Amino acid sequence: MAGNSFGQLFRVTTFGESHGPAIGCVVDGCPPGMELDASDIQPDLDRRRPGTSRHVTQRQESDRVEILSGVFEGKSTGSPIALLIRNEDARSSDYGDIAQVFRPGHADYTYWHKYGLRDHRGGGRSSARVTAPAVAAGAIARKWLAREFGTRIRGYLAQLGEIEIPFVDWDEVRRNPFFAPNASVVPALEAHLDALRREGDSCGARINVVADSVPVGLGEPIYDKLDADIAYAMMGINAAKGVEIGAGFRAVAQRGSEHGDELTPQGFLTNHAGGTLGGISSGQPLLVSIALKPTSSIRTPRRSIDTHGAPVSVETRGRHDPCVGIRAAPIAEAMLALVLMDHALRHRAQCAQVRCEVAPIPGEAPGTA
Repeated sequence: MAGNSFGQLFRVTTFGESHGPAIGCVVDGCPPGMELDASDIQPDLDRRRPGTSRHVTQRQESDRVEILSGVFEGKSTGSPIALLIRNEDARSSDYGDIAQVFRPGHADYTYWHKYGLRDHRGGGRSSARVTAPAVAAGAIARKWLAREFGTRIRGYLAQLGEIEIPFVDWDEVRRNPFFAPNASVVPALEAHLDALRREGDSCGARINVVADSVPVGLGEPIYDKLDADIAYAMMGINAAKGVEIGAGFRAVAQRGSEHGDELTPQGFLTNHAGGTLGGISSGQPLLVSIALKPTSSIRTPRRSIDTHGAPVSVETRGRHDPCVGIRAAPIAEAMLALVLMDHALRHRAQCAQVRCEVAPIPGEAPGTA
């Protein structure tokens, strides 16, 4: 199976399946000498892990990360960093009745045709469980970016199903299980998810991610544009169906006199471009928004076929999130961190000696995507 590695100079290769012994990754390219231990990685994994509230899957995984290599006496050595997360609560028996059928909305049908077989236990390699190693790798990138540039990456739930969530307070994001930036909306979110569970259905979500204190100059002008690589990374997240940078599709209705972000000696006046110009970071906050489809594993009977092509009715049992977006903010943050880390190293390799007479102007104050 190809396509398990991400990045060029900061390269992450993930491995494992939802119901295998473990999942993990190898991080290659981390600069040496950075203080690093499991406590730098675990908090982000704790934010993503299952079983944290009644609104997400009740699979009980501690997601304790083990550092197997690449760190000596508390510092990165420059060699590959191997991270391991053991699976502790897989219940493969929950999936026995779907071994010979294709679940609507899942990768079952396409995996079967591409590889000639599939791991039906929790989706195998296509499970959202395998996002945990990417979050672990992202934690390493976040620490280096914060140390070098003061970069801060934060995400939140902007919409759950039909419920839009007005941004109020970053501090509120960590106070509720939805990563919602607005306390007044939480009761409605709870009621909506409780109703979905009773109905055996699911819904989609929108996640916004903001990175501030991003240095000017990251990204290449043609095929490796920063915003193109961000979109590529975000579309690699399970269930992602759409990505916007800055104004995104709102730019269709804007005029050039509105969309083009004017510059003054004091800074940019707006940030419709979302922190990139010509595929290169402008120093403004990076504003990214992703759309996640409704969870495909639902109890509602759906029509499908089995491996012999015969019609069947599928009802997915087991432990599933009624909305995968609830735990997606840490994943989107991690993917953004991986892109920025890779491009920061690439920029340093080619352009570290570049000096401009005009200093970078201040970026817009950190805002919402």
